[in-house]
Amino acid sequence: MSDGNSRWIVLKFGGTSVSSVANWKNIVSVIKQRKAEGFSVCMVHSALSGISDKLEQIIAQAPEKETGNLVQEVKDRHYDLGRDLDLPVDELLSDRFDEFEHIVKGIELIGEASYRVQARLLAMGELMATKLGAAYVQKELGEGTWVDSRDCIKTIAPKNTSERSLILSAISETDRDPAVQKQVEEAGPVVVTQGFIGSDAEGKTVVLGRGGSDVSAAYFAAKIGAERLEIWTDVPGLFSANPQNVPSARLLNHLSYEEAQEIATNGAEVLHPRSIMPARKHQIPIHVRCTQRPELSGTVISDEASADEALVKTIAMRKDVVLISMDSLGMWQAVGFLADAANVFKRYGLSIDLVSTSESNVTVSLDPGLNTHFYDVREPFIEELSQLCKVNVIESVSAVSLLGRRIRTILHQLGGAFEVFEEHKVYLVSQAANDLNFTFVVENDQADKLVRQLHEHVITQSGNQQSFGLTWPELMGEQEEDVRDQSVWWKEKQQQLLDIVEEEGPSYVYDTQTLEKYAGLIQEIEAVDRTLYAIKANANPEVMRTFHSLGFGFECVSIGEVHRVIELFPDIDRKDILFTPNFAPKSEYEEALELEVNLTLDNIYPLQQWPEVFRGQELFLRIDPGHGHGHHKHVKTGGVHSKFGIPRFEIEEVAELVEELNLTIKGLHAHIGSGIKDPLSWKRTAIILHEVAEQLGGVDILDLGGGFGIRENDTQAHLDIKQVNESLNEFKEAEPQYELWVEPGRFLVAVAGVLLTRVTQLKGKGQVKYVGVDTGMNSFIRPALYGARHTIVNLSRLEEPNSQSVNIVGPICESGDKLGIDRLFPQCKEGDVILVANTGAYGQVMSSDYNLRAPAKDVVI
Repeated sequence: MSDGNSRWIVLKFGGTSVSSVANWKNIVSVIKQRKAEGFSVCMVHSALSGISDKLEQIIAQAPEKETGNLVQEVKDRHYDLGRDLDLPVDELLSDRFDEFEHIVKGIELIGEASYRVQARLLAMGELMATKLGAAYVQKELGEGTWVDSRDCIKTIAPKNTSERSLILSAISETDRDPAVQKQVEEAGPVVVTQGFIGSDAEGKTVVLGRGGSDVSAAYFAAKIGAERLEIWTDVPGLFSANPQNVPSARLLNHLSYEEAQEIATNGAEVLHPRSIMPARKHQIPIHVRCTQRPELSGTVISDEASADEALVKTIAMRKDVVLISMDSLGMWQAVGFLADAANVFKRYGLSIDLVSTSESNVTVSLDPGLNTHFYDVREPFIEELSQLCKVNVIESVSAVSLLGRRIRTILHQLGGAFEVFEEHKVYLVSQAANDLNFTFVVENDQADKLVRQLHEHVITQSGNQQSFGLTWPELMGEQEEDVRDQSVWWKEKQQQLLDIVEEEGPSYVYDTQTLEKYAGLIQEIEAVDRTLYAIKANANPEVMRTFHSLGFGFECVSIGEVHRVIELFPDIDRKDILFTPNFAPKSEYEEALELEVNLTLDNIYPLQQWPEVFRGQELFLRIDPGHGHGHHKHVKTGGVHSKFGIPRFEIEEVAELVEELNLTIKGLHAHIGSGIKDPLSWKRTAIILHEVAEQLGGVDILDLGGGFGIRENDTQAHLDIKQVNESLNEFKEAEPQYELWVEPGRFLVAVAGVLLTRVTQLKGKGQVKYVGVDTGMNSFIRPALYGARHTIVNLSRLEEPNSQSVNIVGPICESGDKLGIDRLFPQCKEGDVILVANTGAYGQVMSSDYNLRAPAKDVVI
């Protein structure tokens, strides 16, 4: 018996959490810990995993009297767990089993299940599971009282609510309830009760809807005045995207109630949207934790997590949304149309989510989770609504939402991210009035891809990382060993690098071992038959020799690069060189043919204007696939705004020229951009090239280009090479007639290179601090050109703590001469060596003598 002054904590455990012995041991450990912290514990838990689904199957199959196996499966699941927990199952559950079988026989006899009967049957999952749970807690801890939540969670009947909702998706008051508090207090310091179920004013069983255990736990927390609500599930918190779709998704450390509400409402299945309001009303913090990994801190939801900073925190998705488009010229300036239309939705119990309006059209969305009965009422609903306007129902669409805080204030920062919609049909755009939500409705089959693209643009490239934790693989210990995750090479070779700067001054330094590691990753892509190194990324002779020794060919974009390859490797098979010029003079094409290297045309003009140069020749054609990707608009090399490639609408004309000039098209080539992290991108390119190949009568080689993205800094994830491999293997199995080539450049060399420079001067302008260095955009132009964000460290003071925010700037007379903005840095001194990481690509090759300042030298170690 409690003394009435207990500090209560509510622990909710989901179906997966209560379905195994290992998890129950963790549960008991958590209860012990909360007891040691001075709390009394109210444990709310769900039915065993999968049981609610089986109960719904029984409801569907009972009229056909085909439930025998399902009934036995439900009982067997409880017997198996009970035996594993060393509990007397028959003693604990015989009455429940009898009631369960009685309800099923009643449905079979009548031939259907009323809403009341459905609620009674669905409640059996929680009633049976919690009998086992309470007995196990009692056995392990010597205390644990089973309480029937139907005695505590009394539901209400709002006006205009359908009978179905009142019984199968019921709601309760969220006020503090002294009677419930007293009942729980009297039950003892450890109480085990059910989620999902309650009772109505008549004392009859009702359920709170799927996912209702979260809601039950929140009701209990509110009614008994709990200090904290913990939602224990099989994931370690809420993430910046669904980690099953986006492996680089990161844990959200803290959320406000408002943010959590938006995330839960817009597709995050970890937390039921209705569970947040009761906790928010009473300022009860919600902690989302992982039963399998109780040591992880998870996500904390509270008002303390509120912040005024503008930030997108997650990309959420709801599939199978339904759009209702209402079209009528008569609605323009008509008084009352929206009210009349809304009344039709109201009469059919349909809850509207998103709204988009114009002078002659109103389009709204229906969230399938809140409108499960839509297809039951679809025909009469549309018939009645059609009396007001022309109705079009759009199905198989998904709502993809950017969720965060003060999104309107950072739309200018999101502009680049919105370019991903170039390839997608957008049915509706909605910006929430609370400024927490920006939503796009797109085709179902495009939604997963779109979420991955948006996450890469918006989350992983966000400058603010304090709101984000680790990724799912990092948290759950599922991260496969990757050479890219091994210790950073420049930390291991710190002293050697410091010595190089002492002797050489500003320098690019390339590490051969790292070049070989990244080459090995490309070699793991089994479907790739040939790898060409794109030497425009880094034409250093020693770097090129490394890749030549590994068996790579070379991709060149100027005749000068072709000459560089032949000078370094005079015995090279000329067909190991692919020359892909762009708007080059006629002489370069003629010279390439004389040198007998593979030649690519990316424009129809040379064939039209210089036919005698190419007659009878063997060529590659570069195709514009119609879209581009990359970390910046300047590196996207596909689509109508790119100068590269033959557009697909010219393929028929190309085919005529091929025949007229007796050309042999050996291969097709496409390259859509740089810094691509979507692992399916190269498969999609292969499919497009295959379609073009069929138009041209077939080719031998598909060159899928490069663009393999790297982890630019420690806030980003790696490209999943394993998925690249799997997707290209799928293509190769379907179309084995092709050789597949790739031509990585930056992926192979970027991480292997660093730029070293010395501190020259320090300056402070109010709150802004500058660290000046002895080389800048003359050596490394990517930050100024692309806004690229590279990891920058003080190599001389790696072990010292960061204590200030600084801008790292060079000596060039341009305001854009900035290597890094707002970087956390230790205190610096003149002469310190500053290292800019991941500069092995497009660094020295893009440098200049601007201001007549010599750029950094090249050093290979």
